[in-house]
Amino acid sequence: MWEQIRANKRKSLVLIIFMGCLLVALGYVIGFAAMGRPVGGMAGTAIALILWFILCLTAFAGGDNIMLATAGARRIEKSDMPRLFNVVEEMTIAAGLPNVPEVYLIESNELNAFAVGTRKHAAVAVTTGLLSHLNRDELQGVVAHEIGHIANFDTRFMVLAGVMMGAIVLIADLFLRGVFYGRGGSRSRSEGGGQAQAIFFILAIALAILAPIFARLLYLACSRKREYLADATSARLTRYPEGLASALEKLEQSALGRNDVNRVIAPMYTVNPLQARAVSGLFSTHPPTDKRIRILRSMAGGASYVEYQKAFSQVEGGRQLIGASALTDQGAVAARQPSAEAEPLMADRRREAVDTMRRLQGYRFAQCPCGTRMKIPPVYSESSITCPSCGNTVAVPQ
Repeated sequence: MWEQIRANKRKSLVLIIFMGCLLVALGYVIGFAAMGRPVGGMAGTAIALILWFILCLTAFAGGDNIMLATAGARRIEKSDMPRLFNVVEEMTIAAGLPNVPEVYLIESNELNAFAVGTRKHAAVAVTTGLLSHLNRDELQGVVAHEIGHIANFDTRFMVLAGVMMGAIVLIADLFLRGVFYGRGGSRSRSEGGGQAQAIFFILAIALAILAPIFARLLYLACSRKREYLADATSARLTRYPEGLASALEKLEQSALGRNDVNRVIAPMYTVNPLQARAVSGLFSTHPPTDKRIRILRSMAGGASYVEYQKAFSQVEGGRQLIGASALTDQGAVAARQPSAEAEPLMADRRREAVDTMRRLQGYRFAQCPCGTRMKIPPVYSESSITCPSCGNTVAVPQ
């Protein structure tokens, strides 16, 4: 698989270079159209590169924390949720990552997860809904998918490609707004900008419209392929493809009809909650979930990358996902049986997840002798509280 990762990195470099050329061309054409001279084109190029550098600096300096904060994620420790941490540690060891990712919890009934960071310093965020509804095998499949993104260098690349695309979109949008609300065209004619400037002005408008579309298509096409590869990695790490397949069914059902998810974070989730069910178009960030499930459940011969490629070709009509050279050194990996350990009831799993989030928010818990457990908000300042079930007075922990 390292050969496939190297191939992905080479393709990613080509994509970044292409998007960089698109950014430079856009800056040059807009600058020339604005000033009517080559020096204007150079100035436009410089401004475009400066904007891209500022966005990159912001993304790499604190982009991970910004993403986590935007999602409302809170960091937890192993003592908070041992079950979740054990799964993350297992998948980290299986993937050969040098460090265990930090673990974050998001208060949401939606079932989803995402990862950010690099192989050396990463984070995995999961929702309380995911922990409530998934059994251990399903949770392991989702966590392994996100660990796969980290191990395959997807998380860092998608940040860089997203920043590049954002710079192109921002420059194009500013120029088009200036044309619409300003009087750039009339100014050029009144100043005698000449035929060359008029041509560049028309070219700038065309490029400002098309460049963001091209950049987004490239970005999303690469994103969809990386989702398939992360699924393959999950099957390989867990040796149980059905775990992720079953989880994807639940995640998709949870995402149906939702439109209250932040659009910046949505493409990073295991299943994009803003993407229509089973729809795969040019502007889709993820492959159709039902197709991902069919591929995983077609891995009848085992859990290796070779088996995933066979299943992928079967579902996709012979298409190649993983290069042949990357499969030559892959041995057989037998799929394991479902976990036989007893699972906590869904109500208990939900209670654990919600109580953990409440503790992170500063809530205190008081246990009444009658068995009632009271969650006391941080704004409550009294030293005791009356039990709503039996009427006893219970001391509030400090």
